[in-house]
Amino acid sequence: MTEVTCGNDSGPSPFDAIRQVHADGTEFWSARDLMPLLGYDKWERFADAIERAIASMTAQGHDPQVEASRLREPFGRTNQMGENFHLSRFGAYLVAMNGDPRKPEVAAAQAYFAIRTRHAETQLPELTPELLMAKALKVADATIQRTAAQLAQAESEVAELKPRAIVADRMLDASGDLSIADAAKELCRAGLTDCGERRLFKALETRRWIYRGKGDGKWRVYQSAIEAGYMSVLPQSHYHPKTGELVLDVPQPRITPKGVQRYLLEHGVAEYQIALPDVFEPAIGGQS
Repeated sequence: MTEVTCGNDSGPSPFDAIRQVHADGTEFWSARDLMPLLGYDKWERFADAIERAIASMTAQGHDPQVEASRLREPFGRTNQMGENFHLSRFGAYLVAMNGDPRKPEVAAAQAYFAIRTRHAETQLPELTPELLMAKALKVADATIQRTAAQLAQAESEVAELKPRAIVADRMLDASGDLSIADAAKELCRAGLTDCGERRLFKALETRRWIYRGKGDGKWRVYQSAIEAGYMSVLPQSHYHPKTGELVLDVPQPRITPKGVQRYLLEHGVAEYQIALPDVFEPAIGGQS
């Protein structure tokens, strides 16, 4: 087992040591380099964690080609060709979050990328004018592509769901995904009975969209429900009141407009024509 620390005054973190930078100044981590630092010795098992991370970032509206670009390149002492991923800081964080929670190396990686992300947010990067321009162009291009993809997805869902009916227009406004408490209130307004927050949690558990975690008993979302587009999660964290350290909390379960519609259709609600927002704003990674 590899001993991994987040890095402190006694020396740099091993995660800093494998950090690389593209020609345009953007940082990335090679998945092949990251694998042993997360306690994995087989690529196939580590690749499973990466695929789960890709599914998670896709469900949150991020572009996998930006956050976890897949490629083939030489690796190892023999420089043999094989699959690899160039992970952004956010991509590496999601890989750590989807890693084996029993591995102490995974916990160290989660803490490292969460703390370094916070640190990066509070400092201005030192970039040359050329790198600033290149970075601005890349961000603008990624934003345009992401917005176009969101528009295309929204138009596709409108066309697919047009014959169906659910709730009043205000239910699916630009607020996007709903907390379970807010979803329960809107379901009651739509005419459902027995739709309180606690009953909705139980109903979603019965549908195998959510489950209670062992040990802490907190609600968590099944990956299958995220991939189906019915649920999403909102990453949460807080700063320890005594130490000031960043503490990662269990992500908040949230139900998507598609999930609300599915729930209503199963209960026979068909009184209003659907009205979807122009662009969904799903829950994304970040600090709470």
